[in-house]
Amino acid sequence: MKGGKGGRATTKKETPEVLKPSDVRLGKRKTATKAEKSRKPKKDKKPKKDPNKPKRPPSAFFVFLEEFREIYKREHPSVKAVSVVGKAGGEKWKSLTRAEKAPYEDKAAKRKSEYEKQMSAYNKKQESNADEGDEESDRSKSEVHDEDDDEESGEEEDEEDDD
Repeated sequence: MKGGKGGRATTKKETPEVLKPSDVRLGKRKTATKAEKSRKPKKDKKPKKDPNKPKRPPSAFFVFLEEFREIYKREHPSVKAVSVVGKAGGEKWKSLTRAEKAPYEDKAAKRKSEYEKQMSAYNKKQESNADEGDEESDRSKSEVHDEDDDEESGEEEDEEDDD
């Protein structure tokens, strides 16, 4: 004897329900379709950096850290982690007095002045390159106008001679 409810019992799994679009979205994240993905504005890519542009100078702390890394590696050859060296350098920098920091600040100031000179030269070079491009386009326009003027004046002279 087969038990239970004889016949066919319908369950929710067996009967297909027609779901409204609003029912599907309730409480769930909506997955983006291909059409929706294409609607999203694309991020503008940053312009490529000029490899000829001078690099910014390091601060006094990073000038100190250059020397500190060498000393720390000699004293602790087994330590390979960069983070450990950086943390030790930061702690050492905080413990230094103003007098002890002064030589590093002087070196940083010298590097900054050199950087400013390099940047001014770089900016002048960029401006001259931009000006040359503008002058060429201006020249070509003026040469075209000169040629047009010559042709027009020549045509007018021909017309006057005919009269």
